[in-house]
Amino acid sequence: MPAIILSTLNARYFHSSFGLRYLFANLGELQADAVIREFIITQRPLDIVERLLAEQPQIIGFGVYIWNVAETTQIVALIKQARPEVLIVLGGPEVSYEWENQPIVGLADYLITGQADLAFLQLCRQWLNGDLPVEKVIIAEPPLLESLASPYRFYNEEDIAHRLIYVEASRGCPFRCEFCLSALDKTAWPFPLDPFLNEMAHLYHLGVRHFKFVDRTFNLNNKIVVRILEFFLERLDERLFLHFELIPDQLPDALKTLIVQFPPGALQFEIGVQTFNPMVQALISRKQDNDKAEENLIWLRRNTHAHLHADLIAGLPGEDLGSFANGFNRLVALDPHEIQIGILKRLRGTPIIRHTAAFDLRFNPHPPYNLLSSQLLDFAMLRRLERFARYWDLIGNSGRFHQTRPLLLGSDPFGRFMTLSDWLFATTGQTHQLALERLFDLLYRGLVEMLAVAETTAREALTQDFHQSGMKSCPIFLRLERETLPVGKAVRTPIRPTRQARHHTPDL
Repeated sequence: MPAIILSTLNARYFHSSFGLRYLFANLGELQADAVIREFIITQRPLDIVERLLAEQPQIIGFGVYIWNVAETTQIVALIKQARPEVLIVLGGPEVSYEWENQPIVGLADYLITGQADLAFLQLCRQWLNGDLPVEKVIIAEPPLLESLASPYRFYNEEDIAHRLIYVEASRGCPFRCEFCLSALDKTAWPFPLDPFLNEMAHLYHLGVRHFKFVDRTFNLNNKIVVRILEFFLERLDERLFLHFELIPDQLPDALKTLIVQFPPGALQFEIGVQTFNPMVQALISRKQDNDKAEENLIWLRRNTHAHLHADLIAGLPGEDLGSFANGFNRLVALDPHEIQIGILKRLRGTPIIRHTAAFDLRFNPHPPYNLLSSQLLDFAMLRRLERFARYWDLIGNSGRFHQTRPLLLGSDPFGRFMTLSDWLFATTGQTHQLALERLFDLLYRGLVEMLAVAETTAREALTQDFHQSGMKSCPIFLRLERETLPVGKAVRTPIRPTRQARHHTPDL
């Protein structure tokens, strides 16, 4: 039976906990008496507690995040009722700031704030020696990255076969965007590059082909980025898939030269635009050259096969509906494959709180701490924007509606899609669990009834998209013409991620 259990609740099964593997890798002589146990938030807390306590641990360390804090609080409470002698140690971003009044912190024995890679080992050693700290809260200093043992050897066969493999070439961020926890970092620090690439080679040898880089500013150091991309270019095969977060206004020629060499489906860039409004950018301490960011997005779309995933935030201080709509329309015109719309969240510790009084920011007191209303966007409008974001993800980002999307957006993408979004919710009362066949029928009605698209035009576009999907059923809008339509062709399941592959399906 292990003395130490490292545990967390992931949002989904295919996620893996990078942080737990760092803790495990750096447990030194205690590693032989420790295990990692991952769960998902849909599992019942009582069942999780039963599985944990069945191993009779003496210490359980929990990684606490915004998506699992409620469930983890229940688990810790149950453990302390059933086995109060088990030492409970917390860590993670959700409990590293503003922890004083958090119920889960009150239940636990110890809290390690910040980067706990080495601090957890120190606490476990003190426990073994019977010399536990007097203070409940342990403030961990950022470790020297070269002093850390590598976590990559602790992805097992099941992880490689079924879960996302997270990697990082650097930690931290030099920028100060006030909505982000990285605003609290002093700068970005790279890991020693040669040892890192050796670990990537090992993962590749084991069969890993999907690498999700969690670096906040991957293209900050051009020399490092070039080396990493060259490394993967030498190992290209039809399954390789790399995800990076890019700074939108930094794309030097050396990086461009490498990016163009990757084939379709191999690269995904998450590009944080967040807002195009210079006044809002200044308010939230975000430095971004909008013209350069726009130029780079255009170049990436026209000259590379990279899948572009751009981010916008609704509800930022100083940004009203008109400003957000203009930003959305500007981004749509740049034609990234996906636009992720998020509602502003007040993550614990982030400086965004300084604008609360000036803009009457009112946040949900419960996770995910989303903005409920502000001076510029009332509650009803923010709820509409949440539904807009959901429907946009379902339709605009899905890659299923190549022919239909231009009809939906027209010359006023935000206005037309908001009209459709409002109508979809009024008609269905749902933002989730909409079957694909029903969605096609709803879009036909929405195009014709709400957006004034001719029936023939709407039917033709949706028909092409429907048959490209490979579905064999027959939605209502097609039934009258069933005999004249071609039979839907099955689409080969792509080797790389399905959603991204749909965006690169040739138009009919």
